[in-house]
Order: sequence, then structure tokens, then C-alpha cells
Amino acid sequence: MHIKIGTRGSRLALWQAYHVETLLQKGGVTTEIVIIETKGDKILDRSLSKIGSKGVFTQELEDQLRIGDIDIAVHSAKDLQSSLDDDFELIAFTEREHANDVLVSYNTSLSLQSGESFVVGTSSTRRIAILKHYYPHIKIVDMRGNLQTRFRKLQEGQCDALLLAYAGVHRMEYDGAIAEHLLLDEFTPAVGQGSVAIESAVSLSDEKKTVLKQLLNHEPTEICLRTERAFLKRLQGGCSIPVFALAILKHDEINISGGIVSLDGQEIIRRSESGSPAFPEELGTALADELIEAGADRILQEIRSQNPVV
Repeated sequence: MHIKIGTRGSRLALWQAYHVETLLQKGGVTTEIVIIETKGDKILDRSLSKIGSKGVFTQELEDQLRIGDIDIAVHSAKDLQSSLDDDFELIAFTEREHANDVLVSYNTSLSLQSGESFVVGTSSTRRIAILKHYYPHIKIVDMRGNLQTRFRKLQEGQCDALLLAYAGVHRMEYDGAIAEHLLLDEFTPAVGQGSVAIESAVSLSDEKKTVLKQLLNHEPTEICLRTERAFLKRLQGGCSIPVFALAILKHDEINISGGIVSLDGQEIIRRSESGSPAFPEELGTALADELIEAGADRILQEIRSQNPVV
């Protein structure tokens, strides 16, 4: 069996693609990596919220899936839009890395907890809004680009520190620059953060799907991410909406905590739910409904009125 793997071209995206390739080759599958540039890679002079959140890092890969030029697309699970078109499906999720955010800096004595004011670079609406809520003394500058570009900007002095996902920092071996591991209770991650998602066209052969799932899928991670993605889908969230959720599977029970924060950081709503791993989508949807009843729909309307492209 031969599998064509579609991926973005950044070093981190390629790490993910090579990781998937290694797992497939261990199972006797031959592979080919196809690098595809996405809109999110091309447009670096605007924040993601100004581009629009749907398919910013996935559309071009999906175009190639649709015409059969690649068999699978490899994504950071957190970059996936909340709903896929009917002709696509997620067939596997790799084992999740630690899902937390980290503060990275060449001055590793920096800490958000210190009360000191310094400049943090991030392009994430979630991280910006959470910073405004818990750490209003922190100054924020927009920081787009791949991980290496952001570290170059940090070195140039455009900011004092960056807010990033631990998974990417660790995979690119920047652990020595981690100044602080951020609390999950405050910086609850984006849905899917820390895992790699494998997408295919529905029309891909059942034989290939079966082999791909056997070799790539980590079932506990899949259960957690399907819970989180159901939450995200119900809220119609994307990478331009400051929603967050983290599901953890323990002792045959899923615990999921999620919420939303207003863009100015003034209001944050958090809720949690627990339930059976046999019904992950139902649990994620129930948590979203609880948030909506608590006022999340009002915050979402305010965000969309401020940014019509979301």
C-alpha cells in the first residue's frame, strides 16, 4: 500500500508529516510527502481574525484530497475548522502531547505571575483575551508566522516573550527557552491542541482507511478530541473565536472543561461536564449548551458583530 501525505511546509508541519510517515512505514506502508502552501502561510501581514477562520490552514490541502492528488492531510488538530464538508472525515488522531501553553523567552526569569509588565507576542485571539482577563498589565503585540519566524522576531526584540503551545515548542526542541508552563485552569488550550489529526476524503478506499486508523490512531486521544470538537461545533467556533476546551479521559470517564472569553477580556464563562466515553459528541454538545445558557451566545454575537469575517 502506498499513501500520499499532504502537509504544509513549515518545519513543525513537516515534523508532524514525518512522524506520521514513520508510523506508517513501521506498518509496512510506503509513503510520499506532498508539500502544499495554504492561505494562512501566504498572508502574514494580517491577524487570523482579519483573514477569516474557516479553512485558513486547511483549504488547499482539502482541495488536493478532493481531487485525489493526496490520500491524507496531516494537520495540527487545533487548526481544523469546527465543521468539515460532507465529503471529508477525520480518520485518526495521534497520541496527544501535553496540551498546555508556555511562555517562552530568551530571558527565562520572566513570569506572568510576577506582576512585572513586559511585551508578549501572540496572534491567538484566545491567548490575547485570556491575557487581558488575568494579566491586564501585560502588553501584547501581534505575532504571526511559523515558529522559527516568531523566535527570530523575539530575538530582534519585537517582544520580550512569546505565548505558544508546548507541543510545538517541544517538537522543535526549543524547551530551553521555556520560561513558564501556564496553568490549564487559566490558559485552557484550544480544542485539539497537542494532537495531530489525519483527514481524508470520504471516498478514500475502506482498505486504506482501515490501515491508516490501525497504524495512526490513539483511541484515548480520539475520544477526548471528538468530545472537544463537538463542543466547538455547537458553538461554531474557530481559530478567530476565543473559545477553549480540554477533555481528559480517566477511569472510563471523560472530564471536559471549556469556556469562552470576550475579546476585551472583561468576561469569561467556564463550565465543566463529565460523562461516558461511549458518547463523546453528546457530552461536548451538552457542555456547549450549558455555556450558551450561561451567556456564551451573547459573547459570540458581540465578537461576530465586531469582526464580520469570523
